[in-house]
Amino acid sequence: MIKSRKPGEDIFSTKEKDIAFAVNTEGINDSGFAGTVAMKLWPELANIGPSELGTIMSKTADDGRTYHALVCHSLKNGWVDQAETIKKCFDQIPNDEEKRAVASVAIGTGFVGILSGANFEKILEGMEQSETPIVLFG
Repeated sequence: MIKSRKPGEDIFSTKEKDIAFAVNTEGINDSGFAGTVAMKLWPELANIGPSELGTIMSKTADDGRTYHALVCHSLKNGWVDQAETIKKCFDQIPNDEEKRAVASVAIGTGFVGILSGANFEKILEGMEQSETPIVLFG
């Protein structure tokens, strides 16, 4: 569920301990927000290799936050079952019993997302259907 929205605010300044963002099944994540995370905090992410659609990869960085890479699209095949895939990914993020909020970028609205056919309305639908509280940036 989307708990709140923070358009125009910097996600790296969030108080949330978890940050979620999109990556592709091919594992080539050297651009967009994933590229920024790879450059600043998680170098292996840039060329992490193939991953299955609907899975997540997580890493706790030196800044104390855990970054969750949601495998939710393909560079070759685009976005499939967007709402369902997004919901599945967010629901897999490990969370405590209190269901703490996860900060997320506006998945699918960047250059790669637009070029590969992301439908932001479907992505929002998946976020709303998720049991994970989401603070949406962007």
